[in-house]
Amino acid sequence: MSARFIVEADGGSRGNPGKAAGGAVVIDETTGTLLAECGVWVGIATNNVAEYRGMIAGLEAALGRDRTAQVRVRMDSKLVVEQMSGRWKIKHPDMQELARHARALISTANVTFEWIPRNDNARADALANEAMDAGASFTRNFDSHETEQAPAPETLF
Repeated sequence: MSARFIVEADGGSRGNPGKAAGGAVVIDETTGTLLAECGVWVGIATNNVAEYRGMIAGLEAALGRDRTAQVRVRMDSKLVVEQMSGRWKIKHPDMQELARHARALISTANVTFEWIPRNDNARADALANEAMDAGASFTRNFDSHETEQAPAPETLF
């Protein structure tokens, strides 16, 4: 039986565009155990770009654990949820590139997208803010007690 993960993702930008980062948590849906936290430093970008980057970081962390897992992505960004679900068109070139990247990542995976109220996304929001404050990306894996500091990305979307 495949694992079942929940990815809660968020992004923020101070200035829009401004200093931006995304955040995500990976949760074992069966046990409720927190498996990983991700923060992704984006640089200067819009809130929507940061939302996509948070979602991508969460998907990479979840699918890196188990490529066959069922993943439920929960976000307070209606835009990203509707675009990734295929119900809304993606007009902005930056978003098109990020959506292509995300779709390639999940092309053979079992992933669904769900909108949640902002108040239900506090963990991912806090991680996005932590990455913004630090100006750095990070991943914390709780089952292996690893913490990885990642360099700031060279290419900003």
